[in-house]
Amino acid sequence: MNKNYLFLIMIMFVMASCTSTPTKDINIDVQTDTKTNLSGYKSYTWLGSAAIINDSSGQWEPPGFDADAEIKYLLDRELRARGKTESTTAPDLIVAFAAGIDMDALDFKMDPETKIDKLENVPQGGLVVILVDSSTGFIVWLGIATAEIQENFDVATVKARLDYVVTQMMIQLPK
Repeated sequence: MNKNYLFLIMIMFVMASCTSTPTKDINIDVQTDTKTNLSGYKSYTWLGSAAIINDSSGQWEPPGFDADAEIKYLLDRELRARGKTESTTAPDLIVAFAAGIDMDALDFKMDPETKIDKLENVPQGGLVVILVDSSTGFIVWLGIATAEIQENFDVATVKARLDYVVTQMMIQLPK
């Protein structure tokens, strides 16, 4: 085997192991209207602006990071990759999203020492993405992601987790 080829494989393996993003806690569900041919939609526009809901203390968003702008950027990227273009005149779809954060959520977690469930604070977050047929006003596609909110992550990790969510969600949208 060629030494350069082996070296390239080793570098790729090291890079992959260094850039792993924690995603085990993320759950994604997508629903599509069975009567709708999503590949027929070619253009979209945004419905208003979104906001992070119920993160009154701003604990989960790293300083200087705008999650709303990042989510919009990622959705734009994925919609364009599926052949959709943004249009303000007569768009086929209206896109909306909302992110919700509950830093005070409680859940049962097993104590590793006693093997007994106990109630703990487990901050939760969710992202909902909705595609609406602009001519009928009906929802034709809905994506929902939920996850445990990891406090004190750096910007790169938060971006990677959001990228993972949006990408996995939008994979299920036909091109």
